[in-house]
Amino acid sequence: MSVAAAFFYLFAFVLIASAFMVISSRNPVHSVLFLILAFVNAAGLFILIGAEFLALILVVVYVGAVAVLFLFVVMMLDVDFVELRQGFLQYLPIGMIVGAIFLAELVLVLGAWATGPGVAQAVSAAANVAPAGAEAVSNVRAIGQVLYTDYIYFFQAAGFVLLVAMIGAIVLTLRHKAGVKRQSISAQVERTAKTAIEVVKVRPGQGL
Repeated sequence: MSVAAAFFYLFAFVLIASAFMVISSRNPVHSVLFLILAFVNAAGLFILIGAEFLALILVVVYVGAVAVLFLFVVMMLDVDFVELRQGFLQYLPIGMIVGAIFLAELVLVLGAWATGPGVAQAVSAAANVAPAGAEAVSNVRAIGQVLYTDYIYFFQAAGFVLLVAMIGAIVLTLRHKAGVKRQSISAQVERTAKTAIEVVKVRPGQGL
């Protein structure tokens, strides 16, 4: 067995085990940690097949942002998952029907999938041979050149949409606790001398 095959079986086994633990763990924090482990092993599988861009995106975006953000949300909001699971059994038949439909669709799609006999050879030849007068570049650099030249406006629009969604989520979930003093910029700007200064007459021999 080669080293690449050994790493493939190692990453695949840990990925399947961690994915199973994501849905079977009772503690939501443990589920998020197992999800991060699954993402890391999936990134290792992407590196083995030469798709380092997908591996980097999986680690940077999902592990560094989505999974960690979900972990902090679970820890900060203190969601009562026991109460949320109380009505699980009444929706179980509908969920099983929907799951069976999705499974049938996946089986039909995979069953009808057909790959041309010369596709693999054409892909490998295109990856190994550079155009005339150009140097061979990695897929990360090639994707970056296309993304930041031909599709730069779409890329910026997608970033703006994500920014608006993030601000909207923060505004919708922000809750102020009663009795906590907070800064009010408008009240500070509208202050006058009468409201800002208080003159206290202290009697002789007495402190404040």
